[in-house]
Amino acid sequence: MASVDVVLPVLIFLAALLYSSVGHAGASGYLAAMALCGIAPAQMKPAALVLNILVAVIGTIQFVRAGHFQWRLLWPFVIMSIPCAYLGGRVDLAPHIYRPIVAVVLIASAIRMAWIVRRADDVGPPPTLRVALPVGALLGLVSGLTGVGGGIFLSPLFIFCRWAGTKGTAAVSVTFILVNSIAGLLGHAGASRSLPPHLATWAVAAVAGGAIGSWLGSRRAAPPVLRGLLVAVLVVAGGKLLFS
Repeated sequence: MASVDVVLPVLIFLAALLYSSVGHAGASGYLAAMALCGIAPAQMKPAALVLNILVAVIGTIQFVRAGHFQWRLLWPFVIMSIPCAYLGGRVDLAPHIYRPIVAVVLIASAIRMAWIVRRADDVGPPPTLRVALPVGALLGLVSGLTGVGGGIFLSPLFIFCRWAGTKGTAAVSVTFILVNSIAGLLGHAGASRSLPPHLATWAVAAVAGGAIGSWLGSRRAAPPVLRGLLVAVLVVAGGKLLFS
């Protein structure tokens, strides 16, 4: 099908480029692209997790090299997120349940992307364990169930609570996405499910976009025009999943 062979890799490339520029790996963008191109729900989650891992590895390396990563901000969240992401990956949701959940995630992601604004870094004290542990567990579970990495929700929380500046938030977010995506994919593999046949082509597109975007994001601001286009794609794809 032409949309799968041509259109989908282009959309994946653009999603990877934009998301990686703000410290994300692009899962909600990949899910939106796959939904628009008619990919079966059973194939969407594992594909999104694989692409997430590839782009998150690149992003993590770039942000660590740029000196923005702080382990003390990450570990309280991943203690609970990793096992919960694994458990979520093992759950095989029926299409009539999976589609509306992912639709809500896509629309929430659109709101998150639209909310990104330029602001001065105003950093306060780091998160406490009583906050980080349940937040990590919830986002890990969502990551495993849907195929997103959780960073799309973690990063606005970091900025709102002043736990890190914009670059520091991006560095923690992309690493959080990496470990959760790996855990979710391991859970998915443990349930003996197969990966989609076109995944290799999508992976090349994601790696190319992620390499460019993470390099720009670790040193420059995210492109506002592309961000606006992505918001529109996320909303359309979310509506398609809800009403089709």
